[in-house]
Amino acid sequence: MPQVLGLFKTPELAADAAQALKNAGFDPHKGDYDILTGCPYPEEVFGEHVAPHRLFLFPIIGAICGFVAGLLITGGMQITYPMITGGKPILSIPPMVIITYEGTMLGAIIFTILGTLFESRLPNLEGGVYDPRITTDGYIGVVAQGPAERVAEAEAIFQRAGAEDVVREAATAAGRAG
Repeated sequence: MPQVLGLFKTPELAADAAQALKNAGFDPHKGDYDILTGCPYPEEVFGEHVAPHRLFLFPIIGAICGFVAGLLITGGMQITYPMITGGKPILSIPPMVIITYEGTMLGAIIFTILGTLFESRLPNLEGGVYDPRITTDGYIGVVAQGPAERVAEAEAIFQRAGAEDVVREAATAAGRAG
């Protein structure tokens, strides 16, 4: 999908451009536009929506999976290969607790890392339009995407909003290839 990047020197200009995009029918909830900055800004400074996340579910699901795996490994191993010694029970609880705890923690940690990657949309294999001035010179980028006529409309909005420069995806793709 074609993209266009507007580079703005101040947060106010970028916020005005984002608001103009929103007024023109670009929907931030659908990913029609996004803000790129080289430094953190508080949420909603640019009028963008706060994306809902499900990161809290990943450690819970991982912990449950790890707990069940720990129980299956320890209980299954003791039932499959029983060692009956002196009338003691086959399923020994203290070693099961340790292995189950370790499985719970391991599952929660692994799922948290995978969840963070998933919620961050990493790795981004598609790439997209970008300009190094965002990180080196402190510019703020507003990226709009959509059909070609919508991208042309976004480019006009960026120029009216006071963009220092407007970069189209085709130009950056040619620059990367060469």
